[in-house]
Amino acid sequence: MTRISNNTLPELGERIAVPAYDRAGLKPGIAHFGVGNFHRAHQCVYLDDLFATGRDHDWAVVGLSVRVEDKPAFADMAAQDGLFTVTEVDEGVFRPRAVGSITKLVEPGDRDAILATLNAPEIRIVTLTVTEGGYYIAGDKPDLNHPDLVADTDDLESARSVFGLILSAIRSRRAAGAPAFTVLSCDNLPHNGDLTRGIVTGLAARVDPELANFVSTEIAFPNSMVDRITPATNQTQIDTLAREKGVEDKRPVFCEPFIQWVIEDRFSAGRPHLEDVGVTFVEDVTAYELMKLRILNAGHATIAYPAALLGLTYAHDAMRDDLVSRFFEDVERNYLLPASPEIEGVSRESYLATVTGRFANPAIADTIRRLCLDGSNRQPKFVIPALREFLAAGRDVSGLAMVQALWCRYCYGELEDGTVVEPNDPNWASLVEAARAAKTEPRRFLEQRGIFGDVADNAAYADIFSRHLSAIWEKGTRQAIEDYLSGARR
Repeated sequence: MTRISNNTLPELGERIAVPAYDRAGLKPGIAHFGVGNFHRAHQCVYLDDLFATGRDHDWAVVGLSVRVEDKPAFADMAAQDGLFTVTEVDEGVFRPRAVGSITKLVEPGDRDAILATLNAPEIRIVTLTVTEGGYYIAGDKPDLNHPDLVADTDDLESARSVFGLILSAIRSRRAAGAPAFTVLSCDNLPHNGDLTRGIVTGLAARVDPELANFVSTEIAFPNSMVDRITPATNQTQIDTLAREKGVEDKRPVFCEPFIQWVIEDRFSAGRPHLEDVGVTFVEDVTAYELMKLRILNAGHATIAYPAALLGLTYAHDAMRDDLVSRFFEDVERNYLLPASPEIEGVSRESYLATVTGRFANPAIADTIRRLCLDGSNRQPKFVIPALREFLAAGRDVSGLAMVQALWCRYCYGELEDGTVVEPNDPNWASLVEAARAAKTEPRRFLEQRGIFGDVADNAAYADIFSRHLSAIWEKGTRQAIEDYLSGARR
């Protein structure tokens, strides 16, 4: 058994792919908040591929986190010299590689060290994967009155949030005459760059109008679309890596083979040539973003809640369940595909076929519980925008209403077999309260304005949602979905 580190790379190279470049020659250019599985399976892999071409060795990653809970993970990766394995898995595929694009990890929560990194002139891009819940969103906008953000703007010198720290560094770099960096969100949110700009600019306006003007004019916030299914690593996967390849890695990542990254080509101080390794740079990412958020992310929500209620464990179990797979196909073809934009040279039908195959991948072992996670943040990003568009056009919304009725039933906190659902959302307590009231008064669930916004005011939608939820409670999940599929849509 060989522990992954710089010293063991030659030995590991006989068993798995290892960096095809000298890591000692890498220099930092990117500071990244949120060094989780997705970042390491996505951005880090693209950079690792780029470094292997011999180019852009001055764009290595420094890992950051404001969460003290990340200390164990950072310590483990630091002990491995920033190295870790990424293993692509599919039926008949088990393809591990060592990834070397992170050259330094800063102690999580160490404000001074984080700012020192952000203020270093060689850092030209700051990237983020802080999850949907990390953007302080209430409804469809960030809550700039959140206590964390208010505290940061009251005393920027002591800022602790990701956005307060970024703004503090922007102010310091401006005063020092250092180049303005780019802030690139890699989170799965509509117009993630615009959202990030709104938060940072809004905070800056409270601190200093001139600073806000500088942020608006000098700091680039490109929108991006990211995609790769990367579940939490489980012990079975760790044991398989050790048994099959003789590799000891305390923080391995397992993911699907598919990977995609689309970025608007607007950067303040240059960027790595990621187009050489498959990244797509565009003028406007909106169409790609919408296609992915609706066909894939809303598709995940479509299978997640019925599968959970029926006691299924994995996404591939859901896709093999005749009822859930038929429901998925119906919602995709009648609602999510039509709600997705057409892109020149890209087939929506082919993309859906790819997504369907990815969901059915048994090797990825993507859990239904993960897909159900954080619905209060995900529903307003993935499902409700399509619902709102269909309502405005006077189109049928029954399938989308069924998706949300199933979510409401899940939020009741108890599955059909009586199993208690452990908290699975930052707002779990309020969701459970609303879902329990909705058992007898379905519209009570829609009164959560921070989630549903003006959609709750649409009487036609409220009626359809109410009928679906009542049917789920009266007949059970399977029969309610079967009735819906048989044509009882309204």
